[in-house]
Amino acid sequence: MNDTRTDSWQWYNIVSLLLAEKRTSLSMLRTAIAIFTIPISVFTVLIATSRYYDIHTSLYFVIPLFFICFCLVGLATYLIFRSFRKIRDIDHKIQEIKVTDKYIQDILKEA
Repeated sequence: MNDTRTDSWQWYNIVSLLLAEKRTSLSMLRTAIAIFTIPISVFTVLIATSRYYDIHTSLYFVIPLFFICFCLVGLATYLIFRSFRKIRDIDHKIQEIKVTDKYIQDILKEA
């Protein structure tokens, strides 16, 4: 009986580690959403102030700005998809552990 309880605590530690990784992935998701809002804010400012400048005369500023915004959108999209995939994988691993050990199943059922 003691051996089973020790195994359950090992599973409990593994689940704790997986939940810590899930929090890290959620933090990455939050950061990606913040990165994604930067180009949206820049485009909002450009549209709001568009009557004060001519895009053809300031093309040497606009092209690098669009490129940087495009890169930021790409980075944010990559981070969002990566964090969703990691969260889904972690949830599947926790579900497998939950099926394997009744003690962990009881603990996670309460939470």
